Formats: sequence, structure tokens, C-alpha cells
Amino acid sequence: MQKKILIVEDDKFLLRVYGAKFNKDDVNVTLLEDGSEVTKTAKELHPDLILLDLILPKKDGFKVLEELKADPNTKKIPVIVITQLSQDEDIAKAKALGIVKYLVKSESSLKEIKKVLDEYL
Repeated sequence: MQKKILIVEDDKFLLRVYGAKFNKDDVNVTLLEDGSEVTKTAKELHPDLILLDLILPKKDGFKVLEELKADPNTKKIPVIVITQLSQDEDIAKAKALGIVKYLVKSESSLKEIKKVLDEYL
């Protein structure tokens, strides 16, 4: 059965890299560039996993997390945060909002990100 990942990243280059790396025969990847459509898309798509940046245009990742976790249709979808924010308070806030994993972009290779994704798919 094909798994579905929703990736939300405003850096167009990274978005293309993630899409190319993680879109395989058994995984279907949907890409979004800002936070405005995440909850709506998650409700329609029912992804198995969401990979979410926190620094996004239109609606930041913390607000997106609040919406996802408040909605009965999306609250159980595992969310992995991948961001440049590495402050303890940002990590604590994201964890309090129910994420399953917090990755810092500058500390995570594509191989490491793929390994984490595989753990939750």
C-alpha cells in the first residue's frame, strides 16, 4: 500500500530536493510552500506523515501545528518538524504541540531525515 507524506517547506530548492528524494514507488509526496493550506490539504489527503518547517510564509508552523492538533480529522497524523530553529524554547513549544520528532536542518543530512521518515511510515 502506498504511503503518503505531506511536506511543507518554503525553500523551493529544499522542497524539490525532498520531493525527489522521498517520492518513491511506495511513497507519494505532496509538496506545499507555505502554511496556509496545510490543514485543508491534510484533511483531503489523509497523509501518513507530515514533514513541517516552522518558519513559513502566510502561517507559521506553530500555528499550523495548533490547527492540525485541534482538528479531529488531523490530530493523529504524526508530524516531524524540520527547521533552522534550534532554541530550547522552540523545541519545547513544538513538542508541547504534539510532534513526534524535531530535526534541525543544519544538523540533519538527507540520509538522516530519510531514516527518521522510514521510522514513522
